[in-house]
Amino acid sequence: MQVPEQLRYSTDHEWIAVSGNRVRVGITDYAQDALGDVVYVQVPVVGSTVKAGDSFGEVESTKSVSDVYAPVSGTVVSVNDSLGDAPETLNSDPYGDGWLCEIEVSDPTEIDALLDAAAYAALING
Repeated sequence: MQVPEQLRYSTDHEWIAVSGNRVRVGITDYAQDALGDVVYVQVPVVGSTVKAGDSFGEVESTKSVSDVYAPVSGTVVSVNDSLGDAPETLNSDPYGDGWLCEIEVSDPTEIDALLDAAAYAALING
């Protein structure tokens, strides 16, 4: 399983890449592997407000439907519209083109509460 060092992780298997007061959000390699072949992705609406820990979208695979949870609170400033036509990108490139949305963070201290790569690797490796 890939666990890029530069990212932060939630215990719900989302990742964030921090850029100033914005974060890019996606699901981890572990999550996409557990889901299997992704066939549909619902991303949040641009302009919507999300709260850390709340569901803001879902991923449907051939196995199941799973909620996606906001790792931080803030306002959704962009979404990855290309996932509508190519949801399988979550499987093939979860840390690159498979990102879900970008959030302008309202409480930067929430970023510090997320797991670093070593802690996330320990979580998924039991």
